[in-house]
Amino acid sequence: MNIQGEVAEGYEAVRDAFVRNFEVLGDRGAAVAVYRDGRRVVDLWGGTHDADGTDPWTAGTAQVVRSATKGVAAVVPLLLHQRGLLDLDAPVGDYWPEFKAGGKEGALVRDLLAHRAGVPALDVPLTPEQAADGLSGARAVAAQRPFWEPGTQHGYHAQTFSWLLSELVLRVTGASLGSWLAQEVTGPRGLDFWIGLPQAVAESGRVGRIGAAPPPQSAGTLRTRPRRNVSEAYADPASLTRRAFAAITPLADENAPAYRAAELPASAGIGTARALAGLYASLLGDTEDGPRLFTPETTALAGTELSSGPDRVLVVNTRFGPGHMLHSPASPMLSPTSFGHPGRGGSLALADPESGTAFGYVTNALAPSVTADPRPQSLLRALRTAL
Repeated sequence: MNIQGEVAEGYEAVRDAFVRNFEVLGDRGAAVAVYRDGRRVVDLWGGTHDADGTDPWTAGTAQVVRSATKGVAAVVPLLLHQRGLLDLDAPVGDYWPEFKAGGKEGALVRDLLAHRAGVPALDVPLTPEQAADGLSGARAVAAQRPFWEPGTQHGYHAQTFSWLLSELVLRVTGASLGSWLAQEVTGPRGLDFWIGLPQAVAESGRVGRIGAAPPPQSAGTLRTRPRRNVSEAYADPASLTRRAFAAITPLADENAPAYRAAELPASAGIGTARALAGLYASLLGDTEDGPRLFTPETTALAGTELSSGPDRVLVVNTRFGPGHMLHSPASPMLSPTSFGHPGRGGSLALADPESGTAFGYVTNALAPSVTADPRPQSLLRALRTAL
């Protein structure tokens, strides 16, 4: 395997683990980046540009990162809160009156961000075209009766998080989440991450194709099969788990230009490992890409637990802060202080305040994993030895 890029002295174990991901764990094309105290210390890539192709992955190759998008998108409401424009303790209906319908008037902004709003699924799923039109999703979640009293339980809003967060940001700023992110966050720092892929980037050929790639038997002792009750929940069409992930039906073609151009903050972000790590590094302090984004108080808030325990959708115990997933046995990160977000199938990005480290991993080979893919977990174990 021709691995390209570089690692700083002391981080060679991360490169070794990255190579092993291709040799043993089934990676086809991938990249990993790490920042430590604002400086990039790991920047590696290898394999093929497309999961089903032969052209090489290059330094600028970007991919759909699925739910790792949620962690990037969550930066926007936290920055709005930092600037005094969004009150996390206010009812969502103060900003979005239509959301009060169906018994959701008590839902707070912090409930929406921490997957406690009670609307992880829709009684009538949206088509891919409706999901992407910028109107139907917000109307559907506003009208939806909650599956539990908002604020009393939590359950992963796998798809509906897109329309909840997009509409909230639109009501507060007057701008779409993707455009606000580009103008205020990624653009000024030169970070190649988009929620709503610009046409010029789409036409450049930089974005690779993702595809299914079940882990090989050589994965060894790493757990790749979910527990029985989790498998049953995903298999049952009537379960809240299945319905949450099927809020868009039929499944969208994630390689299609229309999907890539859609602003879906729950699932359709596109970017590089370098951009993911760079963004999370900027939440911890100044970086080589620019000044820090979060104040120390906002960084602490990002890692504050708002939801913990049985997840009504994922059927395991999960922990969430205001928009980010937190370290837990179901979603291991670098340390107990870490906050970030995995993407179903493999991608992962996080910040670790304890060590001043930020991590980003992107792959085009999508495994069945949801929150703890063996490939980024292997990289994190190697990274811990270097810290």
